[in-house]
Amino acid sequence: MTIALDHTTTQNFGEAISREWLETNGLGGWASSTIANIHTRRYHGLLVAATRPPVGRVVLLSKLEETLVWRGGRHALGGNVYPGAVQPQGYRHLSAFSRDLFPSFTYAVDGIRLEKRVAGIHGENTTVIDYRLHEAPGPLQLELRPFVAGRDYHALTHANREICLSSAFDGDIWIYRAYPQLPTLYLLAPGASFTAQPDWYYNFEYLADKQRGQDFQEDLFTPGVFTLALAPGERASVITSTSPPHGKSAVALLAAEKARRERLTTSLPEVSTVRSAQSVLRELTLAADQFIVRRGGSQRTIIAGYHWFTDWGRDTMIALPGLTLVTGRFEVARDILETFVAAMDQGMLPNRFPDSGETPEYNTVDATLWFFVAAYKYFQYSGDRRFLQATLLPAMAEMIDWHRRGTRYGIRMASDGLLTAGEPGVQLTWMDVKIGDWVVTPRHGKAVEINALWYNAVTIYAHLLSADGQPEAAAEFHTLAAAIQKRFIDVFWHRPEGYLFDVVTEGQPDPAIRPNQIFALSLPFPLLGRNRARQVLKTVETHLLTPMGLRSLSPRDPAYQARYQGDGRARDAAYHQGTVWAWLLGPYLTALVRVRGKTGRRQGMQRMAAVGDHFARAGIGQVSEIFDGDPPHAPRGCVAQAWSVAEILRAYVEDLLDAGPPGHDGRQDQRGSG
Repeated sequence: MTIALDHTTTQNFGEAISREWLETNGLGGWASSTIANIHTRRYHGLLVAATRPPVGRVVLLSKLEETLVWRGGRHALGGNVYPGAVQPQGYRHLSAFSRDLFPSFTYAVDGIRLEKRVAGIHGENTTVIDYRLHEAPGPLQLELRPFVAGRDYHALTHANREICLSSAFDGDIWIYRAYPQLPTLYLLAPGASFTAQPDWYYNFEYLADKQRGQDFQEDLFTPGVFTLALAPGERASVITSTSPPHGKSAVALLAAEKARRERLTTSLPEVSTVRSAQSVLRELTLAADQFIVRRGGSQRTIIAGYHWFTDWGRDTMIALPGLTLVTGRFEVARDILETFVAAMDQGMLPNRFPDSGETPEYNTVDATLWFFVAAYKYFQYSGDRRFLQATLLPAMAEMIDWHRRGTRYGIRMASDGLLTAGEPGVQLTWMDVKIGDWVVTPRHGKAVEINALWYNAVTIYAHLLSADGQPEAAAEFHTLAAAIQKRFIDVFWHRPEGYLFDVVTEGQPDPAIRPNQIFALSLPFPLLGRNRARQVLKTVETHLLTPMGLRSLSPRDPAYQARYQGDGRARDAAYHQGTVWAWLLGPYLTALVRVRGKTGRRQGMQRMAAVGDHFARAGIGQVSEIFDGDPPHAPRGCVAQAWSVAEILRAYVEDLLDAGPPGHDGRQDQRGSG
């Protein structure tokens, strides 16, 4: 599937800066900008390196600004926003943008047609920029001016006297270190000459940051300019890296990366009925690859989203099946599960690993419970009995033991078998915004999805014990699971309205209509019979369903927020109060198929059209984190979110395409009459 945008988009300033491309490197770093190559975020850059994978991110090379020089004429291809001006306006020469395996930019001006491709190289803090001069009246020069930021990716830089003014060469390799505490920046441009012109450029403005109520002005340093001679039909390539590129070929790196990405799609299920369905599957699989990264030397983990998230326990466990199992990457899944089991403490997985290597944070009630789902699906797909016995079952036993007797933050099994959690000032569920001392959606007590997960954790443990030949041990947990299911219906079923309460706090139920109830239908072991499941699904569709996901709160609720916009406080206040979450489309699709069978599968396939359309918006080839609650449901938040991609991909393969592992639960309709 090639995503192609013509000049009506690329030469429209507003449209061009609202679409972003992203090239990741498997370490937590990236290259990224808008399709106009006008930076709108502090996170944009041509080489954003992860110095302690997947963290320690620094923006080293902000951009290479290109200028075509022909017979004394100059055509700038780049662009920047300054106070009151856009200069230069190279996007006016951008005749097309496309993305297949890599983002590609085609510039056309005065009989010249130049194509540029950008590639992040897997396993390295390296970006390749490849230029091809397809047409020109004659030989010309391509000038490349590097702009250096030299800063943490969350920060902004301003003109200062500490930056290094000089650079060096080793053969064709340009060597520059902006500040002593930063990695050295290398740039290989074979055949280029370099003219030193050290200078500061002032007041770059980042419009997306401005809209988000953040600081948005920055100064960037340029050490000079490279000049390359190009004739029609010729190709010139640049390598920029934190490692010396001695003996490396940009063409070879690009070819190897192309082959690696093509291999990712070879094990996908064949969708012979609808060509567009195969294209969407391929696009989601390529998108999934961007979130799988190294942690430290040999461990692997999942980046929650680009551009500002690192690896979070909850996001990782939710995303693991879609990113690694339906794509056939079982070894990666095992590595990720091992990474998080090694960080387990008091029966809990960490909520996140901080950027600077501090002690992991454990303020989450559901990351550990999602581990059971991820581990169960891993065993379903892989049949890896050795890993089950050596790692998964011992970890699960410890987790359940801690949850039954009590662990951090008041997380414990209550006397009725349900799981309760919460302390004042602490946010533990996925609806976890905290503004100062204000927990926006505290959800203390017995939350509906937490108890659906708790039931699944106990049931999964029982099933895996049975699979390991321990039927007597399994019987205890089957009995506990049955008691949890019965009590779940007694506590959460809102009999007059026919849906599930969101949370029950000290015996008081919260009737807010939220999407959390969908998990009682979508998890591997549903809790509701057919009649109740139909009512819950209808409630969700009536109040929460949008083309790209589920609202976090019904529009009929007085607390509903229609738009996710404004400064940080305004956005945080709306985050779980009506904002649409794309990752919830996955559980909805699973529930849809379970409740309605073949009819639900047809309805789900129709809904995938919106996902295909979204690939050309916001993050090109990616799925955004969130959307406005009200139409037209503008994309917001991260332009690339792991669980958004993962859950849509998982449900697409397992439920809509019916291509899950043997015995996959999504093949059966919901049973029972309760």
